[in-house]
Amino acid sequence: MQASPLDALHDVMPPSEVSWWPLSPATWAIISTLLILIILLIVWRYKAWQHKRAKREAISQCEQHQHDAQQLHILIKRLTKHYYGNQAVAGSNQLWATRLTQLSGHPFNAQELDTLYSPQPSAELAPKLRLAIKNFKLKEAIDV
Repeated sequence: MQASPLDALHDVMPPSEVSWWPLSPATWAIISTLLILIILLIVWRYKAWQHKRAKREAISQCEQHQHDAQQLHILIKRLTKHYYGNQAVAGSNQLWATRLTQLSGHPFNAQELDTLYSPQPSAELAPKLRLAIKNFKLKEAIDV
């Protein structure tokens, strides 16, 4: 009698389980890319937060001088000088009113700002200046 060919077969040996460690080079590339992107995002957000620090400080000081138009005017001039330089606040009162309108989005005119130098400034100027500080544009192109 002839031997069965099935008797010559051995049991199937399942492959050993593949370990997840060490990681493949592609996995290391993905991990390092994600890590670099996260670090860059954190640095970018921190710089943006630092850039807006002067405006946050002006808004907090704005709450202390809610009804004092002269102090609010000083605050917004300091804010403009910080973000746009000395040339942005220098010049005539009309030029300053134009720049203030451009940077705040609220209409100002030279006569209105002239009342700041009188003994009794205009009563409606303080809330307008407060809004101008809160809505101050940090990245506006101005012709200096």
